[in-house]
Amino acid sequence: MSKKEGGVKSKAKSKAKSKTSSKIKKKAKKVRKVKENVIVLGAHSDDFVLGAGATIAKYVKEGKKVTCIIFSYGEMSHPWLKEEEVQKMRIEEAHQAAKVLGCKTIFFDLKEGKFSNETNGEKTVKKILNIIKKKNPTKIFTHSIEDPHPDHQAVNKITLEAYDQIEDKLKPEVYVYSVWNPVEFKTRAPALLVDVGNNFNKKIEAMKKFESQKVHTLYPRLISFFRDIKTGIRIRKKFAEKFYRVR
Repeated sequence: MSKKEGGVKSKAKSKAKSKTSSKIKKKAKKVRKVKENVIVLGAHSDDFVLGAGATIAKYVKEGKKVTCIIFSYGEMSHPWLKEEEVQKMRIEEAHQAAKVLGCKTIFFDLKEGKFSNETNGEKTVKKILNIIKKKNPTKIFTHSIEDPHPDHQAVNKITLEAYDQIEDKLKPEVYVYSVWNPVEFKTRAPALLVDVGNNFNKKIEAMKKFESQKVHTLYPRLISFFRDIKTGIRIRKKFAEKFYRVR
């Protein structure tokens, strides 16, 4: 073999290696671009913040995509105002809070107190299933069944109904959060304690966006604040949010 032929073959091998290396890098970039999806379900426009606000902010900071599904506008909170006015106000507040946390919101436009009737329940389960198929989440957060609010209990039941219909290979982990219940008596599932010391300020900032709910949610806000302090002490952190894995 001549020196010239050897040089040509060496260059060809070098180019082939370079192309292979380039393809591998491109594939690796594509893999890195696939972000983990998380879904948070809430009955009313501020529940996702009260129950999991700081965790949402933390997940977003880590590069996860968080979608918050809100079942109703919560128009019954201001019965003296026109329904359209309350809806517009609550939507804007939720969007502003979501902007602070870095998540996206989807409204289902269900009437309060009527989540679980036969028609609404079936339609809502289908909607949730479609979103799950599209997002393929690794985690789902929903209301605790121990929460005394009937709408919160309904969201829990609908979430688990939808979960039971998910293909086994797509089944995510399901966690519950508390809003109106200060303690849990019946839930004995494994607990997920999330250190949110660096993200708690985002939760407070997001809560402040719900100007219309200052009086209505004073009690659950106080519960949330003290619960997050107590959970933080448990893991020797400043603040932490607690969830129970039920599936």
